[in-house]
Amino acid sequence: MIQIFVGDKPIILTTVVERETNFKNYLLDTVNIGKILKEIKTKEIAAIRLIDSEEEDMLKKFLKLLPNVIAAGGKVFNSNGKILFIYRNNKWDLPKGKAESRETIDKTAIREVEEETGVSGLSIVKPLEMTYHIFKRNGKHKIKITYWFEMQTDFNGQLFPQEKEGITKVEWLNDDQVKVALANSYANIKLLVN
Repeated sequence: MIQIFVGDKPIILTTVVERETNFKNYLLDTVNIGKILKEIKTKEIAAIRLIDSEEEDMLKKFLKLLPNVIAAGGKVFNSNGKILFIYRNNKWDLPKGKAESRETIDKTAIREVEEETGVSGLSIVKPLEMTYHIFKRNGKHKIKITYWFEMQTDFNGQLFPQEKEGITKVEWLNDDQVKVALANSYANIKLLVN
């Protein structure tokens, strides 16, 4: 099962057909992406489930439905075990951004964390799950595919929010603060942090 978020509601790619309650089932091969993007915004619908018989090809088929934007970011821990969060568009988020041409995805992740937060001395510990969400820019829907990495740093200098990217705060959060922040965050960030 793969989840692609539209706001906080998931489009679920699955091979399992379930009886509809507060969600709708559609066949992935014949789905009208415009129709389901309108439908998922209604109050009655909690999710859309796209059914396909081949689990291996589901994501590849879905990603062909809309233009893709490749991004990378980090779940960064400091030496005190706190996690680095940014505050953008009135929500708590993890630092991430679009890949530049010919840039490897791990280099994108490190560059974006540095640019958005002012943190340096980053090292990648391991890759994390990828996340997917659909957004609308200039009247067109796109799928953002974000590669995430767990990172570590001993950095203890001043944090600098990248204001031109709409970031108003950068903070190291402890476990209790993370719980509060996640109450005002995005669904895919909640999955990633938990």
